[in-house]
Order: sequence, then C-alpha cells, then structure tokens
Amino acid sequence: MRNINPSAAAHAEIMAYLGLIPYFRREIGTMKKKRVILSVINDLVTDQRVNRTAGVLTELGFEVLMVGRHKFDSPAMPVREYETFRMRLLFEKGPFFYAEYNTRLFFLLLSRPADLLLSNDLDTLLPNYLVHKLKRIPLVYDSHEYFTATPELVDRPRVQRIWKWIEKSIVPKLKDCITVNASIANLFEKEYRVPFRVVRNIPNAPKQQQTPTREELNLPSDKKIVLLQGSGINIQRGAEEAVEAMQYLENVLLLVVGGGDVVPVLKNKVTELDLHAKVKFVPRQTPEKLTGYTRNADLGLTIDKDTNINYRFSLPNKLFDYIHAGVPVLATPLVELKNIIQQYDIGGFIENHDPVHIAATIKNMLEDENRLAQYKKNTAKAAAELNWETEKKVLIEIFSPYA
Repeated sequence: MRNINPSAAAHAEIMAYLGLIPYFRREIGTMKKKRVILSVINDLVTDQRVNRTAGVLTELGFEVLMVGRHKFDSPAMPVREYETFRMRLLFEKGPFFYAEYNTRLFFLLLSRPADLLLSNDLDTLLPNYLVHKLKRIPLVYDSHEYFTATPELVDRPRVQRIWKWIEKSIVPKLKDCITVNASIANLFEKEYRVPFRVVRNIPNAPKQQQTPTREELNLPSDKKIVLLQGSGINIQRGAEEAVEAMQYLENVLLLVVGGGDVVPVLKNKVTELDLHAKVKFVPRQTPEKLTGYTRNADLGLTIDKDTNINYRFSLPNKLFDYIHAGVPVLATPLVELKNIIQQYDIGGFIENHDPVHIAATIKNMLEDENRLAQYKKNTAKAAAELNWETEKKVLIEIFSPYA
C-alpha cells in the first residue's frame, strides 16, 4: 500500500478548496488561445444569460472558464462547450457566504492564467476588480439587475450601504460595462458617468424539437395551465398572490417551475388553503427541459411588484421564454415589460395584486379564446424580431478587441 504524506494530502485539500488544482494541471500544456474567466455567484445550471455569453466568447476563439458555486441542491452540471468550475462552500447564504465566495474567487482569479475577466453582477465585482488591478488584466462588468435596489437589500440598509460603497468605488473606474435594458443603463450612466451597453436576456431561437406531451410531464390535459417560472422566485414578485388567486379559479392549474426564497412559503400557503389540486411545483430545470413545460402553458405570468427601482425597470428572462414558446403573457405594467407587451400585442396586465383581481383577469383572458389565439399568433412575430442573434452583436463588439 502506498504511503500518503499527511501534509501533502492537506495541501491538496487546500488547493482543491481554493480551486487551484485544475490550474496546476492545465499549466502542463501549452496555452495558445486567449483565456477568459467568467464568474457568477449562482450554480451555473439555469443561468441562460451567462451560458449564451460564454457561447459568444467561444465563437470568438476564447478559451472560457466559467466559475460559480455548487449548492447542496444543485443539479448535475450539463455538458458545456467550455470549462466550468463550481466551488463547494461552507456557507449557503448570509454575510459569511458572500465573504467566503468572494475570498475564494479572489484567490482563484489570482492563481489562474487569464487574458480577460468577466464579472457578472455586483456580488462578484470586488475580487474581479482587485485581480484586474494586480495583474493588469482587462475587466468587463455585466450587471444583470440594479443590484443595490433589490428588496433583499432595501430592507437591510446597513448591508445595502456596503454593496453601494463597493459599486461607487469601482464602477466609475470601469471601461466596459453591460446591463440588461435601457432603463437600468440610464440609471447607471446618470449616477456614474460611465456608458453601459445593453444586452437583453433574449434566448436563442428555439430548436426544432418535439415538445413533450402533458402526459409525459405529468400535467393535466383537462385544465388550462397558468405558468410562473424562474430561478429567482423571491419576495415581492407576486407569487404569493398568484397562489392565493387560485382559490377563485376552477379548471385551472398554476404551475410553478423553478426555485427561490419564496417557494417554501408558497408550499405552506398551498397546504394552508388546501390548493394541492390547483397548484403544482416543479423544481428548477435545465433550459432544455424548462422549454417543454413552457410550451405546454396557456398563459405565462410575470407579475413583479413596483416596490423598488430594480423591479420597476426589470425585464425578466421569463418574458422572452414565454414569447419564444408561443405563450401569451399576463404582467404588471412595469416600464420595460409594458413596452414590449404592447408593442407586439402579446398579452394583458393586472391593475393591482389583489388575488381576487388577479383571478378575474386570468379568467377573462383564458375565456376569451379568440383574443388569446391572437396573442399567441403575435408571439411568433415578436420571437422573430427579439432574438439572441441580434443581441449578441453588442457582445461581439465589446469582446472582439480582446480576442
């Protein structure tokens, strides 16, 4: 039996924890392609934006490493055309989680060879910026939302001030910045005098593939399906009211696909109101599997509340998922949402978040079959014009000088 040096084993464990082992292995070979390290704080599986961005970088000839985290309930990582690394953390949430993630990300970025860094969202920006300065590596920043105005921070002003300080200290010094829509870009530009390019969260054109039947997905064939999907089903997104609205609807199923902080609350509410026959939960899915559920819906919900700047100017991924799946939309009349839904005439709006009103609006839309069919028809035109091939041109302009 081979003797194992305890100190060597401990050293290996430390390197694995910091994400350094893959670096030392790769150093054996010769690196000809330019390398970009793309970092994000989620588990990489369902984040379609960073996956599409990594695809563009790969097309431009970069060797891509995408860094995220492995949560206790993370699905297996799908096969990608680029390298991924998910850090296993001791903490799942709270200040210790952010401290641990950012510390480990800093050492990983410091130790690995890279020609370009891509930071996704404010919660990865500090370690990226420090390594950018220390190693003089170009840095691109992609802000997926107006982070400091999220309800999770608005209700915790001390924590909010810390993140705002990080943002104010770094963003004005950046050259290449991206965000998800014109409203948020305008907010950043007004505050920091730095231009932000806009790349919307529009999916790739759907592949020609057979849609699974409702029976295959264990969904009822005799009910209308109202869909609420997303990986961030959190507070103030109208999910609780959507569940409560099901008390006033018959022959309708609310299908909740995804995850988020509010999902346990929703499940308790379903039990409390005895709505198990009217609400079905499906855990987070890969984008490929999620499409099957989306295409089987009759109506898609995106009903965030206008309670903070981040939600007010949001343009959720699910809107474009619904459009590309041919699903009419029921939404709150937030600025960016309203513009697209009215421009293409693909759905309607709620006036408030009273569950009785939401139920009545859903009922009226589902019962007006001619109007619903027109909405569905109009999604085809919207899908033809709102596509990733158009959006990615901005990324090509930004990243090409570094290729």
